[in-house]
Amino acid sequence: MSTATEQQHWPGPLSAAVARLCTGLRPQVSERTAAGFAEVLRRLSAPLQVAVAGRIKSGKSTLVNALIGRRVAPTDVGECTRLVTRFQYGTVDRVEVIFHDGKKQAVPFDADGGIPADLGVNIDEVSHLEAYLTNAVLRDLTVIDTPGLGSLDAASVARTEELLGTRKEEEEEDSELDPVSRNAVAGAEAVLYVVTQGVRADDEQALAAFTAATASREAGPVNAIAVLNKADTIEPSSVEDSDGEVWKAASLLAGKQAQLLKPKVADVLPVIGLLAETAESGGFTAADAEALRGLAQLDEATRETLLMSADLFTSWECDVPAGTRSRLLERMDLYGIRCALAAIDTEPEITAGALRRRLLDSSGLASVLNRLDSVFRARADGIKAAAALASVTALAHAAGDQGERQRVHDAIEVLLAKPEAHQLRVLEALTLVATGAVAMPADLAEEVMRVGSSNDAGEQLGLPGRRRNELTDYALERANWWRSFSSFGATPAQSRIAHVVHRAYFLIWQQLRSG
Repeated sequence: MSTATEQQHWPGPLSAAVARLCTGLRPQVSERTAAGFAEVLRRLSAPLQVAVAGRIKSGKSTLVNALIGRRVAPTDVGECTRLVTRFQYGTVDRVEVIFHDGKKQAVPFDADGGIPADLGVNIDEVSHLEAYLTNAVLRDLTVIDTPGLGSLDAASVARTEELLGTRKEEEEEDSELDPVSRNAVAGAEAVLYVVTQGVRADDEQALAAFTAATASREAGPVNAIAVLNKADTIEPSSVEDSDGEVWKAASLLAGKQAQLLKPKVADVLPVIGLLAETAESGGFTAADAEALRGLAQLDEATRETLLMSADLFTSWECDVPAGTRSRLLERMDLYGIRCALAAIDTEPEITAGALRRRLLDSSGLASVLNRLDSVFRARADGIKAAAALASVTALAHAAGDQGERQRVHDAIEVLLAKPEAHQLRVLEALTLVATGAVAMPADLAEEVMRVGSSNDAGEQLGLPGRRRNELTDYALERANWWRSFSSFGATPAQSRIAHVVHRAYFLIWQQLRSG
């Protein structure tokens, strides 16, 4: 791998600045630390790594397929669901089994274009799977499908912990990292956490276990979002003020879960992974549309009986063959079928393509993708740079050389003193407040989150849509307030946070004035 930073592709100026720092420090540190820095450089230039985590049977792999737009991740419980699978961009579609000893073996996709359920190898010898797909979605996002929490065997736990920080095998041109160094750069850079109806007390701990950034930086609103999957299974009567509507009930429940998981995640969004997968990955066909038209033409009593339960839907006698109904149920579940029938009732001549789009709209996937863009993609530069700096710091500490540690510390301080790098200070402050490392009054903590969780000045100031002069005045007002707070009334730890927030507001004020 070339060490010339100008020859690499970085997500943005912050990542480029951290890359220059690593390159400049490599001759000044030990060989072991330098090898770790080389890995940090590789990760900086690679697509953002997003781990999809959650409990077993929460529908993680189904959601992965929807995100990728292809039914490639195995969703039935089997040996493959016990493995970590990395989905990344490649010029040729292929799947490779990576063994613990570093060997790799190509396996063919199954007849449906997915990863085969039976790999034909000893699963205990397998480290993980690498799936390369010619999919544009994966050009700037590597999706890591992880085994479900809750009933993991020890081997699955070990694979997950090992792989969330492992390099691409085909890019291993640098010397091997020792375990301490490897742990210092371990972890995906962002996490999409999947929950179902009930958030358990240890879901927050699980989020920390799937640490969403390198060097054990915990998940937070900068780099973590959650989805309430299987939203169609929520009973509206169990959610107050749902008015008997499934989606409204799911949205209200997602809001409550967001409060429970706050501030570990930026948001909790309802989604129906199965419906999203079917609509987005080619699982909904013209034949399915015709079968739904047949159901729509049934008499009202028969139709209502069919939709009462899954058993009745497949067993009740009607003109649509039971096998056809079973396929619809498998791909859409009753909620999706009801949505499709409602669309046909409203527009009898609706095309199969338009019906598919209606189903996709009903799945909630668009909101999840938009949040992925706003939380992850649009902020990949800051997320990756912050994660890389955490890794650099951890590598220096792991070396045990006080002189080396001081050189790295001084270099980082010089970098962070630059105005263009202040966003990294803000991200650090947000993480300290979000994780409770620095206790703040609730209203001030909320303000720190707001300032650090967006790149839009109006959103940062809590005044979206306001005129520029209003934003400018408010930014200066808050800058002055936080400067006063840092000197009077704040604890030493809070004062450090306050200095960062003050400077953030001051830079926003400067930006608004010059813009």
